[in-house]
Amino acid sequence: MREPPADVTADDVLTALRAFWELDVDAAEHLPVGFGAHHWAASSSGRRAWFVTLDGLLPRHSVESLEAAYAGAAALAPRLDFVLACLPRASGDFTAPFADGALSVVPWLGEATEAGEDVRTTAGMLERLHASSLADIPPWEPLLADPTAFADGIEASLHQPWDTGPYGEAARQALDQQIGDIRRWAGRYGDLAAIALDHRDRWVPTHGEPDPGNQLVAHGRRFLVDWESLKLAPRERDLWALGPGWESSYSARADRDLLELFDLQWRLDEIGCFATWFSAPHSGSESDQVALQGLLDELERA
Repeated sequence: MREPPADVTADDVLTALRAFWELDVDAAEHLPVGFGAHHWAASSSGRRAWFVTLDGLLPRHSVESLEAAYAGAAALAPRLDFVLACLPRASGDFTAPFADGALSVVPWLGEATEAGEDVRTTAGMLERLHASSLADIPPWEPLLADPTAFADGIEASLHQPWDTGPYGEAARQALDQQIGDIRRWAGRYGDLAAIALDHRDRWVPTHGEPDPGNQLVAHGRRFLVDWESLKLAPRERDLWALGPGWESSYSARADRDLLELFDLQWRLDEIGCFATWFSAPHSGSESDQVALQGLLDELERA
């Protein structure tokens, strides 16, 4: 997120790192990066040493699902050199309760840079990940338990003005103009999810969001970061992120229906989250601006 959480200070983060991880840290700086979680750089002796994340919980995560995902990534790291795993606490846990979510820590990668798009390398990493034998991680579940209810809920919320902040009405009107498409997308998603659930024997460990935004280059290596979404799922959960029109010998064998499923899952998840966002009070912050553009992008893209 672009702004720090209103009820958390840098001193709060330092206190948690010292108490839960017993780290020698002397400064914490909120970083306006990513979206959906909060991040800080924690320093020791004046040098950045740790990258700290505060993940929110429901509806996306629970304490148990985050623990299982981060533990799974730690189990993968010795076998897959691109996995940047979390630092365990003395208790063996990878997260600690903090504010309204769960805190986790990974090593600071030094002079890391954004990786940029390299589809061939990403496909190679995914093939290695999907070939890993790791069953003790959370299984994927469909985003929508009831696709009709999802569309009905959004439509019902559009009947009154969203005078909740500077972007409320713009978001409501954009959703209202495409509620028919949202209903169609949700119905198609339900049909495709049923296909995925019928083939659990083919599921593999998947990252969930292996796009360039979750990749870094440091020390001559490309790392895949942010493993909170690690799940046992169809491999298409990752492969759809490679984008249309690109195929390797591995991705060419992907199931087209399941690629569509996870493209729809991303779209509907974004739409649902942003509908909730803008129907609630908001101030017009930089995060609000990014969220509005994200909503419009998902409504308008092919």
